[in-house]
Amino acid sequence: MSNNNSGNSHSGNGHSGNKSNDQDLTKQRLHEEDPNSEEVTSIGKNPEAAATTEKPDLNSADHWRAEAEKFKNEYLYLLAEFENYKKNVIKERSDLRKYGSERLIVEILGGLDLLDRALESQVTSDNIESFRKGIELTSSQLKSSLQKFGVEELPAKGANFDPAMHEALSSEETEQFPAGSISQVFRKPYKLYERVIRPGQVVVARAPSQNKPD
Repeated sequence: MSNNNSGNSHSGNGHSGNKSNDQDLTKQRLHEEDPNSEEVTSIGKNPEAAATTEKPDLNSADHWRAEAEKFKNEYLYLLAEFENYKKNVIKERSDLRKYGSERLIVEILGGLDLLDRALESQVTSDNIESFRKGIELTSSQLKSSLQKFGVEELPAKGANFDPAMHEALSSEETEQFPAGSISQVFRKPYKLYERVIRPGQVVVARAPSQNKPD
C-alpha cells in the first residue's frame, strides 16, 4: 500500500516536472527568436495572455469616434495653453513699456537729488566756486548714469560736421576753426549704443571771405 502511494507521488511529480520543462523550453525558443519582444516575454510568463489580448477594430466606428475625441481634447488643451501664452506675452510687453526704464530713472533721480540740494543752498561770493564744483559733479554723475544704459555724448565742438549726427542751424565765417568743422554747439548730440537718438544743433565754420571791404 505504501509502495503504491509512493509510486503515484513520484509519477505526479514527474508529470509536473515535464510540464514545467515544456514551458521553459517554449519561453527559451520564443526568446531566441525575438529577445526584445514584449509579447514574447508575456507569453513566456503567461502563455494564455496572448490569446486574450484584443486588437482595436479599425473598421469600428466607435474606435474612430474615440480617436477623434482624444485628438479633440488634445487640441483644446494646446489651444488653452497657447491662449495663456499670448496673454502672458501681452502682459510682459505692457509691463516693459511701463517699467522698462525703471533702473534708468532711479539713476537719474540720484542726480536730481543733488540738484535740489544745490538749489536749496545760499549762493554767495564765498561759496560760488564750491557751488560750481557741485554742479559739475552732478553733471558728471548724470552722464555716468546714462553711460550705464548705453547713452553716450557724441563729438561736437571742433569736430567735422556730420549730417548723420549734427543739425546745422547756420554757418559763420571764422578763423578759429577749419572750414566744415563745428564752431558752436547749441545742443549736444547723443547716441544710444549705435543709434543716434538726438542730433546736435550746431553752427558750422566757413572760411572768411577774401573780398573784405576797404
